[in-house]
Amino acid sequence: MPLPFVPRFVVSALAAAGLVVLAACGQTSSSTSASSSASASASASASTTASTSASASPSASVKVSDNLDAIKVTGKYGDKPTVTIKAPYAVDKTRVTVLHEGTGTKIPAGGYVDVLYSGSNGRTGKVFQETYSQKKSVAFPLDQVVPGFAKGLEGQRIGSRVLVAMPGVDGYDAMGGQADIGVLVGDTLVFVIDIQGGSVAGPTGKQITPRSGLPKVTDTNGKPSIAIPASDPPKDMVAQPLTEGTGAKVAKDDTIVVHYLGVSWKTGKVLEDKYATADSGKLSSTIPGWQKGLVGKRIGQRVLLVLPPADGYPQGSNNPPVDAGDTVVYVVDILFTTSQG
Repeated sequence: MPLPFVPRFVVSALAAAGLVVLAACGQTSSSTSASSSASASASASASTTASTSASASPSASVKVSDNLDAIKVTGKYGDKPTVTIKAPYAVDKTRVTVLHEGTGTKIPAGGYVDVLYSGSNGRTGKVFQETYSQKKSVAFPLDQVVPGFAKGLEGQRIGSRVLVAMPGVDGYDAMGGQADIGVLVGDTLVFVIDIQGGSVAGPTGKQITPRSGLPKVTDTNGKPSIAIPASDPPKDMVAQPLTEGTGAKVAKDDTIVVHYLGVSWKTGKVLEDKYATADSGKLSSTIPGWQKGLVGKRIGQRVLLVLPPADGYPQGSNNPPVDAGDTVVYVVDILFTTSQG
């Protein structure tokens, strides 16, 4: 298939870098060993059955707050923030405030983000991890971070600085805390997050009228269909943008997240359909026409690719089922791209 299915593509790389915000998702990844999965399951179960008492300790003597007034943040978006907490501090539920409103697209539920962040422990007031000093943002999917982190970012705009405080139940309680960074069960976590980039749910930007003679693409509720014209396929590959997009450009070594539909020129039949679930992988691992046609395209662009055999499957393929000599046609929606992974 043109795009290897590599789920959770950034988690392993970022976990290796010691980014503890991903610890919850690493425990539940399908690629985790059986022993790790069993341990995570037992820990999550124990936390669930004892969530009330666990979350009350070690902050049982701390008055639980229903606001963020005890937290002060100074500094500009993109710069390392100074976070001052009137410790010990505990919050009743995950609470969010936007410190600087961006103008980019909104982060969809379960989407991907590219962020800088600083995390502090509400009980001690001390920073336990931050990524600003490395001067490099990190990217990951929101369905694989601690729940409070995802709650704080979904629906926020790219370019925003967001303050998120979460109780232990939305932090590291399910993993028994994080002793190596001094986070105990029940500790409130405080994050300042600068959203540098993020994924989109589908095509964005103005529509682009394709040149004549190409397959016709129609859209029904966000899902395309492809009609092959009654003519011979072009001899040269075509990479025709159908929308302008609004995000970062794809680089040749990037990992991309996409929806796509593939059709045979010869039969008009669907070869591949990845619109129910997004697919992800290294662009450099895809067929030649994808590598040539998607570099330089933007997040949010819908791209029509018409690939002669040399740019698709010169010898044919069993998966997808392509006959030797057939031209393949793809519609690709670029949802996210990152140099990480």
